[in-house]
Amino acid sequence: MMRLLRLSIRYGALLALPLVLLATSSVAAQDRPRPRALGVAPGVLPTGPLNAITDVPGVLVGQTTVIRGDSIRTGVTAILPHGGNIYRDRVPAALFVINGFGKLVGSTQLRELGELETPILLTCTLCVWKAADAMAAYLLAQPGMGTVRSINPVVGETNDSYLNAIRERPISADDVVSALTGARSGPVAEGSVGAGTGTSTLGWKGGIGTSSRRVRVGDSTWTVGVLVQTNFGGSGDLLLMGVPVGRLLGRDGLTGAEAPKGPTGSVMIVVATDAPLSDRNLERLASRATIGLGRTGATAGNGSGDYVLSFSTNAAVRRPAGAPLRPSTELGNDAMNPLFAGVIEATEEAIDNALFAATTVTGNGHTVEALPVGEVLRLLRERNALVAPLAAPATRP
Repeated sequence: MMRLLRLSIRYGALLALPLVLLATSSVAAQDRPRPRALGVAPGVLPTGPLNAITDVPGVLVGQTTVIRGDSIRTGVTAILPHGGNIYRDRVPAALFVINGFGKLVGSTQLRELGELETPILLTCTLCVWKAADAMAAYLLAQPGMGTVRSINPVVGETNDSYLNAIRERPISADDVVSALTGARSGPVAEGSVGAGTGTSTLGWKGGIGTSSRRVRVGDSTWTVGVLVQTNFGGSGDLLLMGVPVGRLLGRDGLTGAEAPKGPTGSVMIVVATDAPLSDRNLERLASRATIGLGRTGATAGNGSGDYVLSFSTNAAVRRPAGAPLRPSTELGNDAMNPLFAGVIEATEEAIDNALFAATTVTGNGHTVEALPVGEVLRLLRERNALVAPLAAPATRP
Protein backbone atom coordinates (compact mmCIF):
# COMPACT_ATOMS: atom_id res chain seq x y z
CA MET A 1 0.00 0.00 0.00
CA MET A 2 1.21 3.42 -0.80
CA ARG A 3 1.26 5.73 2.15
CA LEU A 4 -1.11 8.68 2.16
CA LEU A 5 0.30 11.45 0.04
CA ARG A 6 -0.95 14.94 0.60
CA LEU A 7 0.87 17.31 -1.65
CA SER A 8 0.22 20.97 -1.13
CA ILE A 9 1.11 22.55 -4.45
CA ARG A 10 2.83 25.72 -3.28
CA TYR A 11 4.26 28.21 -5.66
CA GLY A 12 7.85 28.21 -4.64
CA ALA A 13 10.39 25.45 -4.44
CA LEU A 14 7.70 22.75 -4.45
CA LEU A 15 6.74 23.62 -8.00
CA ALA A 16 9.92 21.96 -9.11
CA LEU A 17 8.76 18.58 -7.77
CA PRO A 18 7.55 16.38 -10.66
CA LEU A 19 4.21 14.69 -10.14
CA VAL A 20 5.40 11.12 -10.83
CA LEU A 21 3.70 9.53 -7.85
CA LEU A 22 1.76 6.97 -9.87
CA ALA A 23 3.61 4.15 -11.51
CA THR A 24 1.12 4.42 -14.34
CA SER A 25 1.77 8.08 -15.04
CA SER A 26 3.11 8.53 -18.54
CA VAL A 27 5.03 11.80 -18.54
CA ALA A 28 5.14 14.35 -15.76
CA ALA A 29 2.93 17.34 -16.50
CA GLN A 30 5.96 19.57 -16.12
CA ASP A 31 7.52 17.84 -19.14
CA ARG A 32 4.46 18.42 -21.32
CA PRO A 33 4.58 21.82 -23.02
CA ARG A 34 1.48 23.96 -22.90
CA PRO A 35 -0.53 23.76 -26.13
CA ARG A 36 0.11 27.42 -26.96
CA ALA A 37 3.81 26.57 -27.44
CA LEU A 38 2.79 23.91 -29.96
CA GLY A 39 0.51 26.11 -32.03
CA VAL A 40 -2.77 25.28 -30.29
CA ALA A 41 -3.67 28.83 -29.39
CA PRO A 42 -7.38 29.64 -29.72
CA GLY A 43 -8.53 33.21 -30.21
CA VAL A 44 -6.79 36.46 -31.08
CA LEU A 45 -6.48 38.34 -27.78
CA PRO A 46 -3.20 38.53 -25.84
CA THR A 47 -2.75 36.48 -22.69
CA GLY A 48 -1.44 37.75 -19.39
CA PRO A 49 2.21 37.11 -18.45
CA LEU A 50 1.43 33.70 -16.94
CA ASN A 51 -1.61 32.83 -19.06
CA ALA A 52 -3.32 31.95 -15.79
CA ILE A 53 -6.07 33.13 -13.46
CA THR A 54 -3.31 34.51 -11.22
CA ASP A 55 -2.64 37.17 -13.86
CA VAL A 56 -5.62 38.92 -12.25
CA PRO A 57 -4.07 41.06 -9.49
CA GLY A 58 -4.68 39.66 -6.03
CA VAL A 59 -5.87 36.19 -7.03
CA LEU A 60 -4.21 33.28 -5.23
CA VAL A 61 -4.46 29.54 -5.98
CA GLY A 62 -3.58 26.63 -3.71
CA GLN A 63 -3.88 22.91 -4.39
CA THR A 64 -3.69 19.69 -2.39
CA THR A 65 -3.38 16.41 -4.27
CA VAL A 66 -4.57 13.35 -2.33
CA ILE A 67 -3.38 9.92 -3.47
CA ARG A 68 -3.84 6.88 -1.23
CA GLY A 69 -3.28 3.23 -2.05
CA ASP A 70 -4.81 1.97 -5.29
CA SER A 71 -8.16 3.72 -5.03
CA ILE A 72 -7.95 7.32 -3.83
CA ARG A 73 -7.25 9.87 -6.58
CA THR A 74 -8.69 13.26 -5.66
CA GLY A 75 -7.82 16.60 -4.11
CA VAL A 76 -8.71 20.19 -3.31
CA THR A 77 -8.17 23.39 -5.30
CA ALA A 78 -8.64 26.75 -3.57
CA ILE A 79 -9.14 30.09 -5.34
CA LEU A 80 -8.83 33.25 -3.23
CA PRO A 81 -9.95 36.65 -4.63
CA HIS A 82 -7.35 38.36 -2.44
CA GLY A 83 -5.01 37.60 0.42
CA GLY A 84 -6.88 39.51 3.13
CA ASN A 85 -9.93 38.69 5.22
CA ILE A 86 -12.50 37.97 2.52
CA TYR A 87 -15.35 37.86 5.03
CA ARG A 88 -14.61 41.41 6.14
CA ASP A 89 -13.61 42.67 2.68
CA ARG A 90 -15.99 40.96 0.29
CA VAL A 91 -15.94 40.97 -3.49
CA PRO A 92 -18.86 41.14 -5.92
CA ALA A 93 -19.58 37.76 -7.41
CA ALA A 94 -22.08 35.89 -9.55
CA LEU A 95 -23.13 32.38 -10.53
CA PHE A 96 -24.31 31.11 -13.89
CA VAL A 97 -25.82 27.62 -13.96
CA ILE A 98 -25.45 25.78 -17.26
CA ASN A 99 -26.91 22.47 -16.03
CA GLY A 100 -27.69 22.13 -12.35
CA PHE A 101 -27.03 18.45 -11.68
CA GLY A 102 -24.46 19.26 -8.99
CA LYS A 103 -23.81 19.96 -5.33
CA LEU A 104 -22.57 23.55 -5.28
CA VAL A 105 -22.48 24.59 -1.62
CA GLY A 106 -23.21 28.25 -0.84
CA SER A 107 -24.93 29.07 -4.11
CA THR A 108 -28.21 30.53 -2.82
CA GLN A 109 -26.66 33.23 -0.63
CA LEU A 110 -24.11 34.06 -3.32
CA ARG A 111 -26.94 34.63 -5.78
CA GLU A 112 -29.08 36.57 -3.32
CA LEU A 113 -26.36 38.98 -2.17
CA GLY A 114 -24.11 38.97 -5.23
CA GLU A 115 -20.89 38.63 -3.25
CA LEU A 116 -18.25 36.21 -2.00
CA GLU A 117 -17.30 36.16 1.66
CA THR A 118 -15.01 33.10 1.52
CA PRO A 119 -12.54 31.56 -0.91
CA ILE A 120 -13.87 29.14 -3.53
CA LEU A 121 -13.00 25.48 -3.07
CA LEU A 122 -13.20 22.73 -5.71
CA THR A 123 -13.15 19.03 -4.80
CA CYS A 124 -14.95 15.73 -5.44
CA THR A 125 -18.73 15.33 -5.27
CA LEU A 126 -19.08 13.51 -1.95
CA CYS A 127 -16.41 15.68 -0.33
CA VAL A 128 -18.12 19.06 -0.67
CA TRP A 129 -19.73 19.06 2.78
CA LYS A 130 -16.51 18.01 4.54
CA ALA A 131 -14.61 20.68 2.60
CA ALA A 132 -17.20 23.35 3.47
CA ASP A 133 -17.10 22.43 7.15
CA ALA A 134 -13.29 22.46 7.21
CA MET A 135 -13.10 25.84 5.50
CA ALA A 136 -15.73 27.34 7.81
CA ALA A 137 -13.85 26.09 10.88
CA TYR A 138 -10.55 27.43 9.58
CA LEU A 139 -11.95 30.87 8.71
CA LEU A 140 -13.88 31.26 11.96
CA ALA A 141 -10.64 30.70 13.86
CA GLN A 142 -8.84 33.55 12.08
CA PRO A 143 -8.15 36.95 13.71
CA GLY A 144 -11.09 39.32 13.59
CA MET A 145 -13.66 36.52 13.25
CA GLY A 146 -14.48 36.00 16.94
CA THR A 147 -17.99 37.47 16.74
CA VAL A 148 -19.05 35.91 13.41
CA ARG A 149 -22.23 33.82 13.69
CA SER A 150 -22.86 33.09 10.02
CA ILE A 151 -20.54 32.30 7.13
CA ASN A 152 -21.21 31.11 3.58
CA PRO A 153 -18.49 28.72 2.30
CA VAL A 154 -18.61 28.21 -1.47
CA VAL A 155 -17.55 24.74 -2.59
CA GLY A 156 -17.96 23.26 -6.07
CA GLU A 157 -17.36 19.73 -7.28
CA THR A 158 -17.16 17.21 -10.06
CA ASN A 159 -17.65 13.45 -9.76
CA ASP A 160 -14.29 11.67 -10.03
CA SER A 161 -15.64 8.25 -8.97
CA TYR A 162 -14.28 6.42 -12.03
CA LEU A 163 -10.71 6.83 -10.74
CA ASN A 164 -11.46 7.64 -7.11
CA ALA A 165 -13.19 5.64 -4.35
CA ILE A 166 -15.51 8.55 -3.76
CA ARG A 167 -17.70 6.79 -1.17
CA GLU A 168 -14.79 6.98 1.26
CA ARG A 169 -15.13 10.78 1.13
CA PRO A 170 -11.35 10.93 1.39
CA ILE A 171 -10.79 14.67 1.83
CA SER A 172 -9.70 15.72 5.33
CA ALA A 173 -9.69 19.07 7.10
CA ASP A 174 -5.90 19.10 6.81
CA ASP A 175 -6.19 18.80 3.02
CA VAL A 176 -8.48 21.82 2.90
CA VAL A 177 -6.32 23.92 5.21
CA SER A 178 -3.23 22.96 3.21
CA ALA A 179 -4.82 24.25 -0.01
CA LEU A 180 -5.96 27.48 1.67
CA THR A 181 -2.68 28.26 3.42
CA GLY A 182 -0.64 27.18 0.41
CA ALA A 183 -2.44 29.55 -1.96
CA ARG A 184 -0.03 31.77 -3.88
CA SER A 185 0.16 34.07 -6.87
CA GLY A 186 2.35 33.01 -9.77
CA PRO A 187 2.19 29.93 -12.03
CA VAL A 188 -0.63 27.45 -11.46
CA ALA A 189 -0.02 23.70 -11.69
CA GLU A 190 -2.32 22.07 -14.26
CA GLY A 191 -3.53 18.62 -15.21
CA SER A 192 -3.82 15.73 -12.76
CA VAL A 193 -3.43 17.82 -9.60
CA GLY A 194 -5.66 19.14 -6.84
CA ALA A 195 -9.36 18.77 -7.59
CA GLY A 196 -8.42 17.50 -11.06
CA THR A 197 -6.46 14.48 -9.87
CA GLY A 198 -9.18 11.96 -10.72
CA THR A 199 -11.20 13.70 -13.43
CA SER A 200 -11.77 12.74 -17.07
CA THR A 201 -12.63 14.96 -20.02
CA LEU A 202 -14.01 14.20 -23.48
CA GLY A 203 -12.68 10.63 -23.36
CA TRP A 204 -9.23 11.45 -21.97
CA LYS A 205 -7.60 12.43 -18.69
CA GLY A 206 -8.73 15.90 -17.66
CA GLY A 207 -7.94 18.02 -14.64
CA ILE A 208 -7.14 21.58 -13.68
CA GLY A 209 -6.49 24.14 -16.41
CA THR A 210 -6.14 27.90 -16.48
CA SER A 211 -5.74 30.76 -18.95
CA SER A 212 -6.11 34.54 -19.16
CA ARG A 213 -6.72 37.37 -21.59
CA ARG A 214 -5.88 41.08 -21.55
CA VAL A 215 -8.56 43.33 -23.04
CA ARG A 216 -8.84 47.03 -23.80
CA VAL A 217 -11.89 48.95 -22.62
CA GLY A 218 -11.56 52.59 -23.61
CA ASP A 219 -8.31 53.89 -22.14
CA SER A 220 -7.97 51.02 -19.68
CA THR A 221 -6.64 47.46 -19.92
CA TRP A 222 -8.23 44.73 -17.83
CA THR A 223 -7.45 41.06 -17.26
CA VAL A 224 -9.88 38.15 -17.36
CA GLY A 225 -8.61 34.89 -15.87
CA VAL A 226 -10.23 31.46 -15.88
CA LEU A 227 -9.58 28.26 -13.93
CA VAL A 228 -11.42 25.03 -14.76
CA GLN A 229 -11.96 21.66 -13.15
CA THR A 230 -12.80 19.50 -16.16
CA ASN A 231 -14.74 16.25 -15.89
CA PHE A 232 -17.19 16.35 -18.77
CA GLY A 233 -18.03 15.24 -22.27
CA GLY A 234 -18.51 12.06 -24.22
CA SER A 235 -15.88 10.06 -26.07
CA GLY A 236 -15.38 11.35 -29.58
CA ASP A 237 -16.71 14.82 -28.80
CA LEU A 238 -13.34 16.59 -28.37
CA LEU A 239 -12.80 19.69 -30.51
CA LEU A 240 -9.46 21.49 -30.73
CA MET A 241 -9.04 24.62 -32.83
CA GLY A 242 -12.40 23.74 -34.38
CA VAL A 243 -11.18 20.31 -35.55
CA PRO A 244 -13.17 17.19 -34.43
CA VAL A 245 -10.09 15.57 -32.95
CA GLY A 246 -12.05 13.10 -30.83
CA ARG A 247 -13.81 11.66 -33.85
CA LEU A 248 -10.66 11.62 -35.98
CA LEU A 249 -8.67 9.74 -33.33
CA GLY A 250 -11.28 7.00 -33.47
CA ARG A 251 -10.71 5.93 -29.88
CA ASP A 252 -10.55 7.27 -26.34
CA GLY A 253 -8.39 6.84 -23.27
CA LEU A 254 -10.94 5.10 -21.04
CA THR A 255 -10.51 1.44 -20.13
CA GLY A 256 -12.83 -0.90 -18.28
CA ALA A 257 -16.38 -2.12 -18.68
CA GLU A 258 -17.65 0.69 -16.47
CA ALA A 259 -16.11 3.44 -18.59
CA PRO A 260 -18.54 6.37 -18.77
CA LYS A 261 -20.16 6.90 -22.15
CA GLY A 262 -22.04 9.87 -23.54
CA PRO A 263 -22.06 13.50 -22.36
CA THR A 264 -21.74 12.72 -18.66
CA GLY A 265 -19.72 14.39 -15.92
CA SER A 266 -19.36 18.00 -14.90
CA VAL A 267 -17.27 21.13 -15.13
CA MET A 268 -16.54 23.95 -12.69
CA ILE A 269 -15.42 27.23 -14.25
CA VAL A 270 -14.08 30.05 -12.08
CA VAL A 271 -13.74 33.47 -13.72
CA ALA A 272 -11.81 36.34 -12.15
CA THR A 273 -11.30 39.88 -13.41
CA ASP A 274 -9.82 43.13 -12.18
CA ALA A 275 -12.40 45.09 -14.18
CA PRO A 276 -14.76 46.95 -11.80
CA LEU A 277 -17.96 45.02 -12.44
CA SER A 278 -21.25 44.78 -10.59
CA ASP A 279 -22.58 41.34 -9.68
CA ARG A 280 -25.12 41.73 -12.50
CA ASN A 281 -22.46 42.23 -15.15
CA LEU A 282 -20.37 39.49 -13.55
CA GLU A 283 -23.26 37.12 -14.21
CA ARG A 284 -23.34 38.28 -17.81
CA LEU A 285 -19.59 37.65 -18.02
CA ALA A 286 -20.01 34.19 -16.50
CA SER A 287 -22.67 33.27 -19.04
CA ARG A 288 -20.24 33.90 -21.92
CA ALA A 289 -17.85 31.26 -20.56
CA THR A 290 -20.34 28.72 -21.87
CA ILE A 291 -19.38 29.66 -25.43
CA GLY A 292 -15.76 28.76 -24.76
CA LEU A 293 -16.89 25.53 -23.10
CA GLY A 294 -18.97 24.62 -26.14
CA ARG A 295 -16.01 25.20 -28.45
CA THR A 296 -14.26 22.20 -26.85
CA GLY A 297 -17.12 19.78 -27.54
CA ALA A 298 -19.17 20.01 -24.33
CA THR A 299 -22.93 19.55 -24.61
CA ALA A 300 -24.01 19.91 -20.92
CA GLY A 301 -25.78 16.57 -20.69
CA ASN A 302 -28.68 15.81 -18.38
CA GLY A 303 -26.48 14.37 -15.64
CA SER A 304 -23.82 17.06 -15.88
CA GLY A 305 -23.26 19.64 -13.15
CA ASP A 306 -21.91 22.64 -15.01
CA TYR A 307 -21.38 25.93 -13.15
CA VAL A 308 -19.57 29.22 -13.72
CA LEU A 309 -18.55 31.35 -10.73
CA SER A 310 -17.23 34.85 -11.40
CA PHE A 311 -15.86 37.66 -9.24
CA SER A 312 -14.09 41.01 -9.47
CA THR A 313 -11.00 41.89 -7.45
CA ASN A 314 -11.14 45.61 -8.20
CA ALA A 315 -10.87 47.70 -5.01
CA ALA A 316 -13.48 50.16 -6.30
CA VAL A 317 -16.23 47.52 -6.07
CA ARG A 318 -15.20 45.80 -2.83
CA ARG A 319 -17.95 45.37 -0.26
CA PRO A 320 -16.84 45.89 3.36
CA ALA A 321 -19.01 43.80 5.68
CA GLY A 322 -21.80 45.84 7.25
CA ALA A 323 -21.18 49.02 5.25
CA PRO A 324 -24.56 50.79 4.71
CA LEU A 325 -23.33 52.59 1.58
CA ARG A 326 -21.01 51.34 -1.15
CA PRO A 327 -19.92 54.13 -3.46
CA SER A 328 -18.18 52.61 -6.47
CA THR A 329 -17.25 53.23 -10.06
CA GLU A 330 -18.20 50.28 -12.20
CA LEU A 331 -18.06 49.59 -15.92
CA GLY A 332 -21.29 50.12 -17.79
CA ASN A 333 -23.07 47.67 -20.04
CA ASP A 334 -21.61 49.10 -23.24
CA ALA A 335 -18.08 48.37 -22.00
CA MET A 336 -18.63 44.62 -21.63
CA ASN A 337 -17.97 43.35 -25.16
CA PRO A 338 -14.16 43.04 -24.88
CA LEU A 339 -14.54 41.23 -21.57
CA PHE A 340 -17.05 38.84 -23.13
CA ALA A 341 -14.55 38.01 -25.87
CA GLY A 342 -11.79 37.53 -23.31
CA VAL A 343 -13.67 35.06 -21.13
CA ILE A 344 -14.72 32.99 -24.15
CA GLU A 345 -11.13 32.61 -25.34
CA ALA A 346 -9.70 32.02 -21.86
CA THR A 347 -12.27 29.33 -21.05
CA GLU A 348 -11.53 27.41 -24.24
CA GLU A 349 -7.78 27.60 -23.70
CA ALA A 350 -8.02 26.67 -20.00
CA ILE A 351 -9.76 23.43 -20.99
CA ASP A 352 -7.14 22.76 -23.67
CA ASN A 353 -4.42 23.36 -21.08
CA ALA A 354 -6.00 20.86 -18.68
CA LEU A 355 -6.10 18.19 -21.36
CA PHE A 356 -2.53 18.75 -22.57
CA ALA A 357 -1.13 18.82 -19.01
CA ALA A 358 -2.96 15.79 -17.61
CA THR A 359 -1.00 12.58 -17.23
CA THR A 360 -2.29 9.01 -17.41
CA VAL A 361 -3.81 7.96 -14.08
CA THR A 362 -4.82 4.54 -12.75
CA GLY A 363 -7.06 4.32 -9.72
CA ASN A 364 -10.08 2.49 -8.33
CA GLY A 365 -9.54 -0.34 -10.82
CA HIS A 366 -9.59 1.88 -13.91
CA THR A 367 -7.16 3.78 -16.12
CA VAL A 368 -7.67 7.01 -18.02
CA GLU A 369 -4.93 7.79 -20.51
CA ALA A 370 -3.39 11.15 -21.23
CA LEU A 371 -4.31 12.83 -24.48
CA PRO A 372 -1.96 11.52 -27.23
CA VAL A 373 -0.45 14.90 -27.98
CA GLY A 374 1.71 13.73 -30.89
CA GLU A 375 -1.26 12.28 -32.76
CA VAL A 376 -3.38 15.31 -31.99
CA LEU A 377 -0.76 17.68 -33.40
CA ARG A 378 -0.48 15.57 -36.55
CA LEU A 379 -4.24 15.78 -37.10
CA LEU A 380 -4.24 19.54 -36.55
CA ARG A 381 -1.21 20.05 -38.79
CA GLU A 382 -2.80 18.06 -41.61
CA ARG A 383 -5.78 20.41 -41.46
CA ASN A 384 -3.71 23.60 -41.23
CA ALA A 385 -5.24 24.31 -37.83
CA LEU A 386 -2.02 25.13 -35.99
CA VAL A 387 -0.78 28.67 -35.64
CA ALA A 388 2.86 29.68 -35.39
CA PRO A 389 4.11 28.66 -31.91
CA LEU A 390 3.63 31.58 -29.58
CA ALA A 391 6.06 32.78 -26.94
CA ALA A 392 3.45 33.48 -24.25
CA PRO A 393 4.07 31.28 -21.24
CA ALA A 394 4.78 27.96 -22.86
CA THR A 395 6.30 26.06 -19.97
CA ARG A 396 4.64 24.69 -16.87
CA PRO A 397 5.54 25.35 -13.26
